[in-house]
Amino acid sequence: MTATTDQGRLAGPLSVSVANLCRRLQPQVSARTAAGFAEVLRRLGAPLQVAVAGRIKSGKSTLVNALIGRRVAPTDVGECTRLVTRFQYGTVDRIEVVFAGGHKQVLPFAPDGSIPAELGVDISKVSHIEAYLTSAVLQDMTVIDTPGLGSLDAASVSRTEQLLGAAQAVESADGGDELDETSRNAVAGAEAVLYVVTQGVRADDQQALAAFTAATASREAGPVNAIAVLNKADTIPPESVEGSGGDVWRAASILAEKQGLLLKPRVADVLPVIGLIAESAESGNFTSADADALRQLAALDDATRETMLMAADIFTSWDCEVPAGTRLRLLEKLDLYGIRRAIDAIRADETITAGALRRLLLAASGLDAVRARLNTVFAARADGIKAAAALASVTALAHASGDPAERQRVHDAIEVLLAKPEAHQLRLLEALTLVVAGAVDMPEDLAEEVLRVGSNADIDEQLGLPGASRPELAAHALERAGWWRSFASFGATPAQSRVAHVVHRAYFLIWQQLR
Repeated sequence: MTATTDQGRLAGPLSVSVANLCRRLQPQVSARTAAGFAEVLRRLGAPLQVAVAGRIKSGKSTLVNALIGRRVAPTDVGECTRLVTRFQYGTVDRIEVVFAGGHKQVLPFAPDGSIPAELGVDISKVSHIEAYLTSAVLQDMTVIDTPGLGSLDAASVSRTEQLLGAAQAVESADGGDELDETSRNAVAGAEAVLYVVTQGVRADDQQALAAFTAATASREAGPVNAIAVLNKADTIPPESVEGSGGDVWRAASILAEKQGLLLKPRVADVLPVIGLIAESAESGNFTSADADALRQLAALDDATRETMLMAADIFTSWDCEVPAGTRLRLLEKLDLYGIRRAIDAIRADETITAGALRRLLLAASGLDAVRARLNTVFAARADGIKAAAALASVTALAHASGDPAERQRVHDAIEVLLAKPEAHQLRLLEALTLVVAGAVDMPEDLAEEVLRVGSNADIDEQLGLPGASRPELAAHALERAGWWRSFASFGATPAQSRVAHVVHRAYFLIWQQLR
């Protein structure tokens, strides 16, 4: 079930319920709060807002280009990489520079189709950039490219504390990480986060992720609304990862699993990806001329070819019939790992076409798995994610009003909505958020169960019994429903009891559905 607002299409029945709540309350609250509710309605009708976050030089913009399927986000250091850029669907391609005062300036794309590296304006007065593209991907998901987190001075750390609050500020041994104001504003409008890490993951990546997501529609990051990718997977030395068997991709997968444990439960998963290869293969940057150059390299004798593939400087400087400029172009598009994969494919099938090579490179990049996970974690749950984020915003608006009567009126309306069986998913998301954020201290095994029940869309996965029969699932759901009800009544703290009642009802509703 979907519905529309004046601004767009609602994601599903939960969003419809929250939208109706906002409309009913608007005449009953102050003009300021009503205007806030109008913004909530606008965001409910917009595509899911996904912020791509991470440290500097983690390859965020390259990954953004791969996801969108166009090379539009600048990847070299410039003015644009210091600003938030929102990529959204539009019927006409255009760039709008949005200034802090609200006025906008339209700019053309650069000759190569990307956002100009230099904008020709005073960026200290710029709020963010809006890029409208006729990309089918953006019809269902707005992608927000954020500046990278990096080492900053004490003044920057101070600004971070002012923006996020001292408890949410991220500090590190080398001075700290700042979430600049424009990034915070953009992520505050996001409902989900794709966090990019590299093999050099730091111990405070979880806190850095928290700094970006603490402001995400007033909700903490968790396995429902956040996933991470291990970018530049091809740069991981396989000999440095035990159990890799000398295989680069296997090494990256093992490292991604380890990073998943470090970032848990802030993210649903960590997946390996090679953003550079994905961008080249998906954005049309890999051409027939590139395929022809790879064929020439494949025709070299084994000794010469293997020597050239030992290191990037040897690859570009070695004397061979393929021009050095051509080799440099291949290196910039595919790096040595992608070049080797393509050459191996050509040697295995000399008739392979440029299109087939592109598809092989795309498969080798890991982008398809990332997209599938995005669809599972974000797209399939867009209704619940957007509705929960909207309710959090409604609650925050009511608290900010300063009127106790208004606050109570909004609170009562939300409680009525959440009491409906069809809205229980929102209760479950709230309970999951409390556990993930550490606001409710649960024993480790029970916390894991809350995460499992709240994070999965399939019933057998929710129950931890993949492949079980329907009667087995029903019996287990009823047994766990009874256990959580007992725990809520006997032995749980008041905060734990609140979560336990929600989990009990989740199991009971699953049992009713299976019965």
